[in-house]
Amino acid sequence: MTTTQEETATARSVAPFARMPVFGIAALMAVPMVLTANNYGYFGDELYFLAAGRHLAWGYVDQPPLLPLLARAMDTIAPDSLFVLRLPAMLAMLAGVVFAALIARELGGRTRAQVVTAATFAACTNFLASGHYLATSTLDPFLWTVLIWLLVRWIRTRSDGLLLWAGVVTALALYVKFLIGGFWVVAGIALLICGPRELLRRPMLWAGAAIAALALVPTLVWQAQHGWPQLSMGAAIATEVGETWGGRLGWLPQVVLLVGIPAGFVLLVYGLWRLLRSPRLRSYRFLAWTALALAVVFIAVNGRSYYITGMFAPCWAAAAVELETGRVSRWWRWIPTWPVYVLSVLLTLPAALPVWPHSWLEKNPSLPTPAFSMAEVGWPEASRSVADTFRRVPDPAHTAVVGETYWTASALDRYGRELGLPEPASPNRGYAPLVVPPDSARDVLFVGADPRPLLGHFADLRPAGTVTTGTAKPSVLDGTPMWLASGRLQPWAEIWPRLANTGA
Repeated sequence: MTTTQEETATARSVAPFARMPVFGIAALMAVPMVLTANNYGYFGDELYFLAAGRHLAWGYVDQPPLLPLLARAMDTIAPDSLFVLRLPAMLAMLAGVVFAALIARELGGRTRAQVVTAATFAACTNFLASGHYLATSTLDPFLWTVLIWLLVRWIRTRSDGLLLWAGVVTALALYVKFLIGGFWVVAGIALLICGPRELLRRPMLWAGAAIAALALVPTLVWQAQHGWPQLSMGAAIATEVGETWGGRLGWLPQVVLLVGIPAGFVLLVYGLWRLLRSPRLRSYRFLAWTALALAVVFIAVNGRSYYITGMFAPCWAAAAVELETGRVSRWWRWIPTWPVYVLSVLLTLPAALPVWPHSWLEKNPSLPTPAFSMAEVGWPEASRSVADTFRRVPDPAHTAVVGETYWTASALDRYGRELGLPEPASPNRGYAPLVVPPDSARDVLFVGADPRPLLGHFADLRPAGTVTTGTAKPSVLDGTPMWLASGRLQPWAEIWPRLANTGA
């Protein structure tokens, strides 16, 4: 088939967009997110984005600059408002419902396929939970979904203006996380093998790539000036995943939990299979190979399981379209799907959102809760505990506060100022270059379990107490030891780089 013939065959008409039911599903998804947005407190990463937002730069050790900038903007609009801080995350997930349905429409799906795709997105554990946190893991998969919709729509319409918008979306995604670059590399190879190769020959695709590359220049310059810390950050994340997330063996089970059971998982597998096998989806086969190849890459490098979630929507859409129009459509039309989604939501809600009152958690530790719920609890109480200890140190005027983790320092930065604590520092990950203890600080109150990296830099190191969060449990910092390191032996300019290298 010639290019002109292929374009004519591909630019087919599509069913109307099922606005009312899709928007209704988005509205239903909004209800639990809005009702739980203020539950518990800031997530540890949200505290970090707020701290980083007070030190705006074109780049950071562990990420591009968009999330800290967005966190600062939301906190400026409504200081100390959890709801407003999380509003971009909620809006992104609600928009994701719509774009997922639009992907199904571009694949040839009518109302039922669009609704099934939208409902699967809304019932997905990862996406429902993502609406509760302002995080890179929220905005990045959403932008992947938008990008894939643009590519799928181009394949149907051959409207080259879409490719320019793909470059804009890619540029935005690169300022959230650099993962989208991996998508393009793998997708490009898949397009060369499976087609449509015509996409790679379009000048507007490369114009879009130029937009993304030019937009990325400032943050690349920052990375180059600081020794490309993002590269070492990737190795640190791989080590962390291997130690705390089950490594490669735990990757697939985590994806199963993230995708949602039963609807999300069943449609993910079926959609991948149909993308690989269905003649009517042949033009979109590269998406299945892209998803599978990215999974192999992420497993190989010990990447986090949520990295692949941006590929969920096209698989769900393909499954829904095949169920609606394929061989199984004759009997599928008689099967009510709403009980499956009710079950999915009932299983998903407690694992995705803090639906239980906080007071129940300490009394009922067996309650199903989101994996990071304990990272939303106890930060103000922990800060008061640290402040009480700080007031008892021999020379508070010349004592710095250092958190072992970036979460600890971020919490103390948020809540400690009004309690009389100095600006905290941490040698951990991206926090290390944000704040360095002042030269006037001869002593250190160290909040963390392992103070050994301080040995050799101070004349004395002794226990100073234990963080307590009272009734705010379970929490990350409750029971964390505190240490007083006194008699600094070297200048901070020598000590701090060594501590940062150890990740103390």
